[in-house]
Amino acid sequence: MSSSGEDRPPQEDHARFAAVLERELFSKDASHVWSPYSVGSVLTLLAEGAGGRTRQELLDLLAPGGDLAGHTTALDAAVETVQGLGMAVLNGLYVPADLPVRAEFEERVRSRVGAEVEQVDFRGDSEGVRRKVNGRVREVTQGLIEELLTPGTVHSDLRMLLVNALWVKMLWRDPFEAGQTRNRPFHAPGGTRRVPTMHRNGRMTYAEHGEWRMVSLPGEHGLTLDVFLGEGTRAPDQRALYGLYGARRPEQIDLALPRFAVESDIALLDPLARGAAPVRRLSGDEADFSGVSEEPLKVDAIVHQSVLRVDERGAEGAAATAAMMVMSAAIPPKAKKFTVDRPFRFTLRRGAALLFTGHVSDPVDPGPAG
Repeated sequence: MSSSGEDRPPQEDHARFAAVLERELFSKDASHVWSPYSVGSVLTLLAEGAGGRTRQELLDLLAPGGDLAGHTTALDAAVETVQGLGMAVLNGLYVPADLPVRAEFEERVRSRVGAEVEQVDFRGDSEGVRRKVNGRVREVTQGLIEELLTPGTVHSDLRMLLVNALWVKMLWRDPFEAGQTRNRPFHAPGGTRRVPTMHRNGRMTYAEHGEWRMVSLPGEHGLTLDVFLGEGTRAPDQRALYGLYGARRPEQIDLALPRFAVESDIALLDPLARGAAPVRRLSGDEADFSGVSEEPLKVDAIVHQSVLRVDERGAEGAAATAAMMVMSAAIPPKAKKFTVDRPFRFTLRRGAALLFTGHVSDPVDPGPAG
């Protein structure tokens, strides 16, 4: 998606991340859509604020070589706006006034495209916060995503909310002729049915690799829709994707492509935990987000919605991702024994004043608390 219009394959780490998570979300019997950009943007911010094993798990998923900055640069470059490009982005950080956010983390958020940092009142007005953030997502996505945060997802125990939203509208360089669209057979898992199918015959970018074939359909401003056909029951992995991108060549193609609209609403913590590079620690009490705040935090939920519509003129898509964070229980160190089984001294104090102090050589039992 470079603004220059150069057709490049996805950045390697980004493609690997997308392939890993896609294999967890993929079902051969059901349509789905999600945004590696949107999910990757939120996870990258979490990684930038994480430490220890929490950070390492996120790096293993997002940037195994440790080049998180390269992944971030690829994400930001994808949403650089140019004149005439239909695109809008939000990278929002919403925190209460009493959460001490580290200046370095806030600056990382503010450096992102579409940054928005605001103080909100989760305890006193959680429903108002939910409506506000949903309103911002609805605005950015041109109404395609009405309610990212459903009732109950924003509650009084929340301490931080990270949100990414994306809207993009692509026009084909060579639009399909509407008069060529016909109802044609489509062999769905539930049986064959006839669906409105667009048609084009001409020179297109085409590739074959292993069991997969790919056609790339260019749009304006460097946007490209890749369409994959395969024989297997799983999504293509990173190796297959790069094999296809490396085998691209111009061919004469007789293309029949259904018009389609697909949307998904996904809870991401479980898929992230199951993947080939599992991410589990971010949602447990052992989570380390010390780069975000001195307060111990963990991820309570990550929700994602995506919509994509493709027709004769082009494609329109919207996606939004939110990570909800709550206070975690600090993991106590191994306890040191302190057994009071011999004479002892005591002090009862308030502030700087010692209210009582003394010594007990032989305790007298006052009886149970009344």
